[in-house]
Amino acid sequence: MPADRPSDARARGPLWSEPGSLLEHVAVAVFGLDDDNRICYWGPGARDLFGYHAAEALTKPGALLLPGPPGGEPDACARMAERGRTLGYWRGRLPATHQDGTVLDCGFRVFPVTGVAGRSVIMALASRGDELDRVKTNLAFLDALFETCPIGLAMFDAELRYLHVNQALADMNGLPIEEHLGRRVAEIMITSDGGEYERMLRAVAAEGKPVTGVRVGMRTRGHPDRDKVLSVSFFPLTQAVGTHQGVGGLLVDVTDREQAIVEATATRQRLALLNRASARIGTTLDVQVTAQELVEAAVPDFSDAAVVELVEWGDEHAAFDPALPVDTRRIAYGTVLPSPATELVSGVEVVHYPPGSAIHQMLRTGRPLCVAVNQEFMVRTMLNETRARLLADSGLACLLLAPLIARGTVQGIAVFGRSAARPAFTEQDLSLAGELASRAALCLDNARLYNRERDIALTLQRALLPTALVTGPYLSIAHRYLPGSRVTEVGGDWYDVIPLPGGRVALVVGDVMGHGVSAAAAMGRLRIAAKALARHDQEPDGLLTELDQCAEEAGIELATCLYIRYDPTTGGTRIASAGHPPPLVRHPDGRIQLIDDVLGVPLGVGGCPFRTTEIELPDAATLVLYTDGLIESRGHDIDEGLNILRTELGRISASLEATADRILARLLPSSPADDTVLLLAKVRRAQP
Repeated sequence: MPADRPSDARARGPLWSEPGSLLEHVAVAVFGLDDDNRICYWGPGARDLFGYHAAEALTKPGALLLPGPPGGEPDACARMAERGRTLGYWRGRLPATHQDGTVLDCGFRVFPVTGVAGRSVIMALASRGDELDRVKTNLAFLDALFETCPIGLAMFDAELRYLHVNQALADMNGLPIEEHLGRRVAEIMITSDGGEYERMLRAVAAEGKPVTGVRVGMRTRGHPDRDKVLSVSFFPLTQAVGTHQGVGGLLVDVTDREQAIVEATATRQRLALLNRASARIGTTLDVQVTAQELVEAAVPDFSDAAVVELVEWGDEHAAFDPALPVDTRRIAYGTVLPSPATELVSGVEVVHYPPGSAIHQMLRTGRPLCVAVNQEFMVRTMLNETRARLLADSGLACLLLAPLIARGTVQGIAVFGRSAARPAFTEQDLSLAGELASRAALCLDNARLYNRERDIALTLQRALLPTALVTGPYLSIAHRYLPGSRVTEVGGDWYDVIPLPGGRVALVVGDVMGHGVSAAAAMGRLRIAAKALARHDQEPDGLLTELDQCAEEAGIELATCLYIRYDPTTGGTRIASAGHPPPLVRHPDGRIQLIDDVLGVPLGVGGCPFRTTEIELPDAATLVLYTDGLIESRGHDIDEGLNILRTELGRISASLEATADRILARLLPSSPADDTVLLLAKVRRAQP
């Protein structure tokens, strides 16, 4: 039993001390000697060791415990106390006498303690010698074991943080001992078992059941590119009294004996990388984003640095000519290496490769190529002296060049680099890089084709939309057309303001369902037809009937249209709709009116009549025409969008342009999913 320990330390208050496992196995006796070498303090541990109760020992000479030799010479206790006074601290082994006469081999530690009044007392700590020898032997064995054992040894706390590792395990993991301590297992070990390794350790800590000889395939943070197999055994450890269990472990590297497991682990790592890359590459139809996704998928799991460059072909359909130089444009890069590697991959946009370069060799075969960063590579491939010097100083030892080829067209090249701290690229790495490049190239080509078609459709649509609208003395106009974001294709939204005989004016807004060049072309047909029909001064319902026939003949399956004819002399406004969102009217008194009784079927359906409704617009009223892209988005439905539009119209300002800008800013997200048209028309009545 430990000496001088409260029976319930925690009950004494917020400050308490708990002994560790050493004092659980070695009893310590505490007693004090005054200036006359008489016993003046006596602890419970002294009673347990020497057999005397406090009343039997206090005020007695120290010779009671340490008798001196016969002949009147100073007793051993007096000599021990004197050494404590003169030396300040003394320790040694002396024979002591138990109350029953038994002689005990004890280890003593003595030192003076001075009180408030200056009175000095010699405090003595005593333990049985055999217990001390046993503990010292165990500690010496453990120290020798951790210092010299060729097997990896580790101690973890209950949260699987490293408490102690030996040098063998540190070498195995490729990290200094100091970088292990306090870190969790998952911060050091890299496994592809879905967390099974860590769950096994936690079960040992929680349940106290050891495991032996389990084979585990893994990598470590110190060697992230080296697959190895360890034979691991773990067992529970009890720490200080009352604390949770920890875990002790023995780890043996059996990689050479388990090469099949190593190969399987490497295959799983490559498949895991491919799976991650498949999920990450091609999330958008943006060329630059797609290229950066390839870089981020490769660094640092596959390489220390990576760049993606697009080839600048004069004619993309011409065959590759190895006798001509290759110019590329760098659009993505990344590295985990410090400068100058960072400066190397990020410091240039346009790269020129001469004939005979490694890039030409790779493009000629159409297969990935691994090259060493040496003088031959510099001379043949790196014409720029500054870039050659940066590459030489970057720490990169080898490069893997992979062509980005899709649908028979070379899109560009991907370059992966590894430092000398990692193994060179293998044949399996070449296959993996080829697969990564192939997937990325297809995504890049999809993005390129999409952007090309989108640009064509946008150019066509803008060419077909009016550049300036007719206004006149009776109409003030503010109009906006916003294409969808680059993630979506151009739609078929259109609008127009058409002067009519007698000072009247027609306002028309439409939307062809679909996206791309076909939608833009269909929009152009309908706009031209509507303008031609309007000039024949037809009623709105008759015009939509004619426009519906035009849509059927042109093969336009579905389109909406809103046609409004305004007469400034009377204020009469005649309206017909073919499935288009209803117009709004802001009256001069601020009242907002929704004209929703003119809804008809969309153009292209056929067989359904349209009808015209008439309202009278007061002077200074504002008509609001729009397409569904304004009021419908992922953030809100149509009804909510209409309510927001009503609110914004209620705050209309003197400037229609400012009002249009405020409405768009309030209703449209930063990347709208659809095209949007907004047309504000403030009317004036003609004076009689």
